[in-house]
Amino acid sequence: MNTRRYSPIDHLIMNVDQALRTLAGKPLVTERPDPATGVQQIDLDDAQKVEAARLMRVNHAGEVAAQALYQGQALTARLEKVRERMERAAQEENDHLEWCERRIRELGGHLSYLNPLWYLGSMVIGAAAGAVGDKWSLGFVAETEKQVVAHLDEHLQRLPQSDTKSRAVLEQMKIDESEHGASAKAAGGAELPSAIKRLMGLTSRIMTRAAYWV
Repeated sequence: MNTRRYSPIDHLIMNVDQALRTLAGKPLVTERPDPATGVQQIDLDDAQKVEAARLMRVNHAGEVAAQALYQGQALTARLEKVRERMERAAQEENDHLEWCERRIRELGGHLSYLNPLWYLGSMVIGAAAGAVGDKWSLGFVAETEKQVVAHLDEHLQRLPQSDTKSRAVLEQMKIDESEHGASAKAAGGAELPSAIKRLMGLTSRIMTRAAYWV
């Protein structure tokens, strides 16, 4: 069976469609159910709801950035198998987008008003990483996911203990992010220089603090 090969223009159009779905539409999700479905939830007080909504907004903003990062890397990846790996990871991250948004709405919160900024900045970074070379692009993914897992661990500690639904979502996200990072490393991802890792951490902290409030 012949497999269609997409041109650079095709990939550009698909990236525009993905951006619109991420920022203003419904992402294309997989068949996986929402981890919070069926989880028993103890009533939260107003302060707990506000805190949980803010934390989940940060996680949603991170998923918006992850979408753009993967799409940018797929746009400039040299090897077809690397491009396919990035696009598949982006599709799985769509699940996280939907799960986080649903939980934020349930808690009475709102999405970050800065999401378009997170998307644009991450798209540029992802495209630049892909252009440098596939091993560095994959290494960037591995390091990004490593930092995301640490970030999720912190949020699991900060969430109200009684917010079992948000915890269920973050626990599944943590599993997925660990797998994405391990997969990128196994595919040939290079270890990034320490200076790049520190810069990534600083950028993440800025985004996290801004998305918490806005």
